[in-house]
Amino acid sequence: MDVRRRLPSKPAASERRPVTSPARVQASDALPLPIRHTNKIFSALFMAALYFLMCRWREKVRTSTPLHLLTLSEIFAFVSLVASLIYLISFFGITYVQSSIPSNEDEIDDDVVVDDRRFPPAPNAQPANPLPPPCPLLVDNTDAKISSFCPDDNDEEIVSSVVSGKTPSYILESKLGDCQRAAAVRREALRRITGSGMQGLPLHGFDYQAILGQCCEMPVGYVTLPVGIAGPLALDGRTYYLPMATTEGCLVASTNRGCKAISVSGGAESVVLRDGMTRAPVVRFGSAKRAAQLKVFLEDPSNSDTLAVVFNRSSRFARLQGIQCSLAGKNVYMRFTCGTGDAMGMNMVSKGVQNVLEYLQDDFPDMEVVSISGNFCSDKKPAAVNWIEGRGKSVVCEAVIKEEVVMKVLKTSVPALVELNILKNLAGSAVAGALGGFNAHASNIVSAIFIATGQDPAQNVESSHCITMMEAVNDGKDLHISVTMPSIEVGTVGGGTQLAAQAACLDLLGVKGANLESPGANSRLLATITAGAVLAGELSLMSALASGQLVKSHMKYNRSSRDISQAAAVAVAAAAARSP
Repeated sequence: MDVRRRLPSKPAASERRPVTSPARVQASDALPLPIRHTNKIFSALFMAALYFLMCRWREKVRTSTPLHLLTLSEIFAFVSLVASLIYLISFFGITYVQSSIPSNEDEIDDDVVVDDRRFPPAPNAQPANPLPPPCPLLVDNTDAKISSFCPDDNDEEIVSSVVSGKTPSYILESKLGDCQRAAAVRREALRRITGSGMQGLPLHGFDYQAILGQCCEMPVGYVTLPVGIAGPLALDGRTYYLPMATTEGCLVASTNRGCKAISVSGGAESVVLRDGMTRAPVVRFGSAKRAAQLKVFLEDPSNSDTLAVVFNRSSRFARLQGIQCSLAGKNVYMRFTCGTGDAMGMNMVSKGVQNVLEYLQDDFPDMEVVSISGNFCSDKKPAAVNWIEGRGKSVVCEAVIKEEVVMKVLKTSVPALVELNILKNLAGSAVAGALGGFNAHASNIVSAIFIATGQDPAQNVESSHCITMMEAVNDGKDLHISVTMPSIEVGTVGGGTQLAAQAACLDLLGVKGANLESPGANSRLLATITAGAVLAGELSLMSALASGQLVKSHMKYNRSSRDISQAAAVAVAAAAARSP
């Protein structure tokens, strides 16, 4: 297979899009000649000098002439060799690295040639690597009526401008150049518009620069959540302390008890069955017959390599694993599965899907792309396709809990736990018509760990799909417990994982950032830790239910007699004391 990439010709002036940021500086900008000519000159000089010196030194060896005695021509050749070598290593190497590193600032629409066929973008298609829409906070809105606005104005004037509608709230960061000040101005304007002072919502003590254009737009403060630590959890021969951000009483304590029971019984083991993020666009044809032809084309094994080449050019980590198609009349739903390294990967797989859609329009010009997502993915919704096929990381975690541990730590018995699991998690969930909910409270633990580690909390929906199994082993003395979670969607780079608090929790687990030696290893480890935490939480809650201790525990630890009004007053006073 021959795969070639071609730079597009320069667009006409009428077709060019305005650029809001300066072009990236290239190393070749300092050369008097175009980079391709300069590279040829130095490459030829290097080869000529090397050939000349090799010939001369071979002659000296043959005639027993000392090598260090150099003629003028040899000195010139040696200097040329060194100079050309320095250029090729440093300058040409820098240019090569710059051209190979993906950047949002210089993405181009490349034509792809596969098997001697060139596939330019379709006339009505979007670019292969479309530039993402700029965040409103980073765009200078020239249409806004802000003629009287400047960063040197005092805050009172700026607030009045926002309240009157002359200054849009979303441009405060870009205009002021101070994210903290922008949040304070926006909050004061909101107070005057709504009449609510939002006492108790902290403003100071947060790095608003870290979320600019990334996590949250138009901030006016931040919500504090307590983070508890459960553990140690013995999992796959290592121990982990689990950060859990929650406001539910007893949750951390209960998970901690489950971790203790697992650890003293020898620990838990886990296995990752699948690892692939999905995206499913929906396209439409004029007839069902034509739609079926696309389905056959996509699922033909002989086309898989070609589609993978087109898909994978979206990222150095993106690796197409497969395409599953489903028809609804003349509409085709294509579920792409893609490896995404240590990123959760939604944006990565979406870019790859866009590349394939543009490639397909050459052979299927009558194909109408309705949406990049057709809900066959399925993201942030309970769906049987995720429960059966998996999405993100599919993990199984198991442990054998000794009989004495069940009795002393969990305060119940093995037969009671097995019976309760059948009647509650299996039969009871079936009576309720549950979809992926054959467990006691997996979403409790998943949500707490997701919030603490900077994951997308909404993906708790499919990530909490779990079936808990229990059975007596070793002649009925010990308990075998397992959790099977087919769609844990986590990442250790991007999004909220880059914030300081969330990064600290990831660092506690040893999965912060990308794994340079084995891309994807950190995100898979985080998924197994999440499954291990769910295993501990399931074991503890089921034991509390079997022993009748659930209500008693919540009445003791999850009830507060604290005066709420007094607590609010203390919070306001503390916030005022932190204000500069």
